[in-house]
Amino acid sequence: MPPYELLEFETPDALAQAAATALLADLQAASQAGRTFSVALSGGRVARLFFERLAEQARAHVGVFDHVHFFWADERCMPPDSADSNYRLAQEGLFAPLNLPASNIHRLRGELEPAQAVVQAEAELRELVAPDAKGMPALDLVLLGLGEDGHVASLFPGAGPDVVNCPAPFLAIYDSPKPPPRRITLSYAAIAAARAVWVLASGAGKAEALRNSLIPGGQTPLARVIQQKMAIKILCDPTKEIACKQIA
Repeated sequence: MPPYELLEFETPDALAQAAATALLADLQAASQAGRTFSVALSGGRVARLFFERLAEQARAHVGVFDHVHFFWADERCMPPDSADSNYRLAQEGLFAPLNLPASNIHRLRGELEPAQAVVQAEAELRELVAPDAKGMPALDLVLLGLGEDGHVASLFPGAGPDVVNCPAPFLAIYDSPKPPPRRITLSYAAIAAARAVWVLASGAGKAEALRNSLIPGGQTPLARVIQQKMAIKILCDPTKEIACKQIA
């Protein structure tokens, strides 16, 4: 069996609804067990839908976010009020509608020099998330989008060994092929250490990226994540139907 679960949905909204329902179930289970839950968020169009659907569903589950800590898979190096900020996307779509406490929100500080932001991000992550056997903080869930070139977070094709083999939880990117060039991202090692990884693959033009990521020996960043992670869930919409059917 492949090291991933592939789930298809008729519309992007159905994908977002299903992802929100699944996350709420995990949050309720963690709450009932009396433990905190840590999740790293991503940006993108489907993320906006996901945040909105999660906020709508969460209104029927009072207190489910009380012990949830939010981190980010990546961030562009810009102020948090920028229209292109991944933090702002989550703030407007999820945190503000639910009035979530700032103490549970741990954004990547894109307004700082990238190297300084990485140091602060790692310190905050290590303070709140217990490490695995290798010493890497093990997030409960990392949510990723998928770029048309197969990139995830701010891990792009063609990156050098300093990126691919980074042993730290976060790293600074100075030469992103997609603007802006300066970014902060979770490392491959941090993603692999997470207890669960979900990929929300939605939007026109990404079928080839998904197909190239799922073939044996794939070379895309998502393929690298799949090869390093024994359990990963991929949720895709109709724009991926051909790719999904070819691989499944």
